[in-house]
Amino acid sequence: MEIPIRNYAHLGDAVWEVIVREYTVDKTTRIETLHKLTTERVNAKAQHQLLSQIENRLTDEEKELVRRARNLAVPVSRRNIQAEYRMATAFETLLGFWFVRDRVRFNEMKEVLLPLIQVEQ
Repeated sequence: MEIPIRNYAHLGDAVWEVIVREYTVDKTTRIETLHKLTTERVNAKAQHQLLSQIENRLTDEEKELVRRARNLAVPVSRRNIQAEYRMATAFETLLGFWFVRDRVRFNEMKEVLLPLIQVEQ
């Protein structure tokens, strides 16, 4: 059964949130700081930047998935935000795809992504 791209993005959004929360939960006991650390990493701008940083590691199949995901219609009106949102959707789609289809690749790319979200101590 083929899963629609939007569904991969929906799942990838949740998966990324859990990855980031799992990473940040031991950084502080202050809930405000936890929220800040998480929201700085779980937003369109940050996800767009992360996708840009891993693009050279993607397979041709993954690049095609990114292309298809970024071409989905998005509910954002301003052009500059729309471009960022589309790339974030593509990032989330990759995560959802890996999570469902290739857990080895998911874990490999998670290890690539985690150093990119490090909190400076």
